[in-house]
Amino acid sequence: MYSLLTDLIVLAHFSFIVFIICGGLLVIRWPKIAFIHLPAVVWGAIVEFFGWICPLTPLENYFRNLAGANQYSGDFVMRYLVPIIYPETLTSTIQTVLGIAVIVINVFAYTIALRKHMHSW
Repeated sequence: MYSLLTDLIVLAHFSFIVFIICGGLLVIRWPKIAFIHLPAVVWGAIVEFFGWICPLTPLENYFRNLAGANQYSGDFVMRYLVPIIYPETLTSTIQTVLGIAVIVINVFAYTIALRKHMHSW
C-alpha cells in the first residue's frame, strides 16, 4: 500500500513538473488554463531559484520509509522518474538554469497564445 502511495506521489510530482514546463502549450489552445498554469510556473521557478523543497517530497519520503526503501529497486517510477525529479548532480547553478528555462519556455508559449487570442478578440 505504501509503495503504491509513493509511486502515485512521484507520478503526481512528475506530472506537475511536466505541466509547469509544457502547460503554456495548453494555454495556446485553452486560454483559461492560464489561471492554473501561471501560479504553477511561478511556484516552480521560485522553488528552483531558492532551492526550496516541494511539499510532495517529504510526503513521498514518508511513504517510502513506511514501505521500506528496498522495495523500489526495480520499478518504473524509481528507475526512470525519480532520477528526472531528483538528479544526483543537481546544484544551485543547475537549479537557477532550470528556473530560467521554465520562464523562457513559458514566455515563448504565452507570446504565441497572446498573439493567437489577441486576433480573436
